[in-house]
Amino acid sequence: MRLTDTAIRNARPGPRPQKIYDGDGLYVLLAPSGRRTWYFKYFFAGKEKHLRFGRYPEISLKMARDMRFKARSGLELGNDPGIDQDAERLARSATFETIANEWMELQRGKLTLKTWENKFERFRAFVFPYIGQRPIATIKALDVLAVLRRIEERGRNETAHRVRSECGNVFRYAVVTGRAERDPTPDLRGAIAAVARRNRPAIVDPLRIGELMRAIYGYRGDVATEFALKLLPLTFVRPGELRLALWQEFDLAHAEWRIPGERMKMRELHVVPLATQAVALLKDLHTLTGDGVFVFPSIRSRDRPISDNTVNAALRRLGFSRDEMVAHGFRSMASTCLNEQGWHPDLIELQLAHAERDEVRGAYNRAQRLAERRKMMQAWADYLDTVRATPTPPLDFALASTKS
Repeated sequence: MRLTDTAIRNARPGPRPQKIYDGDGLYVLLAPSGRRTWYFKYFFAGKEKHLRFGRYPEISLKMARDMRFKARSGLELGNDPGIDQDAERLARSATFETIANEWMELQRGKLTLKTWENKFERFRAFVFPYIGQRPIATIKALDVLAVLRRIEERGRNETAHRVRSECGNVFRYAVVTGRAERDPTPDLRGAIAAVARRNRPAIVDPLRIGELMRAIYGYRGDVATEFALKLLPLTFVRPGELRLALWQEFDLAHAEWRIPGERMKMRELHVVPLATQAVALLKDLHTLTGDGVFVFPSIRSRDRPISDNTVNAALRRLGFSRDEMVAHGFRSMASTCLNEQGWHPDLIELQLAHAERDEVRGAYNRAQRLAERRKMMQAWADYLDTVRATPTPPLDFALASTKS
């Protein structure tokens, strides 16, 4: 006899669990407490198994029969419906936020702390409030587009593109871990406006470089800021690499600054040859801050470095607007001038710590060209001294005797 809703509701519980069969392996397990639960009995690989479908009446008689039909169909194809159900349950319980947290934890050691924190903050601010609690397998391209549109409406176009890319990483991780079928973000290419790229402002004219250097050497303020302003053009590292510099990274006897890979954008050790001018500045600064960990400690606490905006704020105080010069602009200034004056582009790119697309060539360059970079860095420091001391410098400053 096939079950009916009336028969299920009227069944009386006893002192022991009772099985009330509908047929074809489907039955209701009636517990002494009166709870009614659907199960499906089947055989797979010679073993008897019982698959739980859920409670009655939340799972109706019709729903239970549909689930039995699906399970039977899987068996006909040689699949174990119990394993399939576990996979589906895992996929339903795996929310976007859960997967994103897993993915970000895997990236913790691969990114600089600042980059890692920025990525996580974008998820928390722009993504989690809207699709964070959704099962990742159910999220479609339109759901992600709605997230991106909210960001775009706030005028943060570049952030929208970053979020699309970072969501794509999470979806692809979900795919390879069996919790999503596909990454929907490629469907959104072209759906949000392109980013208008702007080069960071930088002074590259020799006359203006001279004005800038004279202003820097006339700066009066916090000692860490003063020396950071003087050392950034001499090293042209990224501002974040400079502000987080530790005294233990410097070998002044050999005129080298070895920045560990975990602090570099490309995650590789970067050696900065120090010109004699840079070494002299660092020796002076060591008498002032050398008893601490940070080369450029904050004015508020010697246990913290100067802030992200310290150098930019100092440049504003010196009269250079954000449209003229920013801290990152010292890299463009050095790159432009060194290229114009004949230094080999490979040397400049290596000193800027840009990624080498050809890994074999990149390894050779890093191993073989330190002596040439040392010569270039000394010539660059001498050039800066010259333009600083010469209100009207000649148009061409020869920086190198050998232009390899």
